[in-house]
Amino acid sequence: MKLERPEKYISVIRLNRPEKLNAMNAELMSGIADALTRVGQDNSTRVVIMTGEGRGFCSGLDLDNSGVIPNIDGLTVPRLAMRAIEHFSKVVPMMRRIPQPIIAAVNGVAYGGGFCLTLGADVRICADNTVFNSTGIVNGLTSTELGVSWLLPRLIGASRSNEILLTGRNVGAQEAERIGLVSETVPADQVLARALDIASAMCKWSPHGLAMTKQTCWANLEVPGLEAAMELENRNQIMLGITTNLEEKKAARRDGREAIYQDIPSAWPQDWGIEES
Repeated sequence: MKLERPEKYISVIRLNRPEKLNAMNAELMSGIADALTRVGQDNSTRVVIMTGEGRGFCSGLDLDNSGVIPNIDGLTVPRLAMRAIEHFSKVVPMMRRIPQPIIAAVNGVAYGGGFCLTLGADVRICADNTVFNSTGIVNGLTSTELGVSWLLPRLIGASRSNEILLTGRNVGAQEAERIGLVSETVPADQVLARALDIASAMCKWSPHGLAMTKQTCWANLEVPGLEAAMELENRNQIMLGITTNLEEKKAARRDGREAIYQDIPSAWPQDWGIEES
């Protein structure tokens, strides 16, 4: 696993088994988990990009050698099986939990678990030679792994999601963009550069605003209705509203400059015209 810092506020997690099209084994998944933990705790990272080394993003599980997960001494076969599948599947919730938005820069194949891994990102763009495939069912298993049966229908609708998962067919880059699986398709040699452009644009905004927007977007996929969603939105908007950010934006607009958001509390109550009791 490679963890890079190409720009001041941007970290890149690069899956690094190019000789196997970055196929998943226990070591790779440990590396992704470790990298997510590190960037999640790095207060200077505002946006994360995840991509693959070489010709592919991730070709799914390494069927020849899936590796050995850590801490298995004394486990019976049923416990070992459950521990192993949890070792692989825990990465997607970790992607959701870190405060920084994640951009998946999908280069080449994204099969099976690799397809699922892209769904844990907040934004997906892909190279024009990318192919998505839910490979589990093709291999005699199921297509339902790493949260795909929850994530994919929320992205593209249940009918399309079910059809892709049940048929095991390939989904090319152009179709992926058309159905909303990715937001943009770019030439293969430009996918990382385009992801960096998007990340740089995000880095202009409040780091706290980015984190709270990500948190709310994910949380509101699970709430029961509109009013519950709005309750969370209202609270998060107030959290940012009592910083100096909005006043800084107004001043920057007057001065013809870029706003610099610091996420610090405003001088309440004076700024709000409220007298202390």
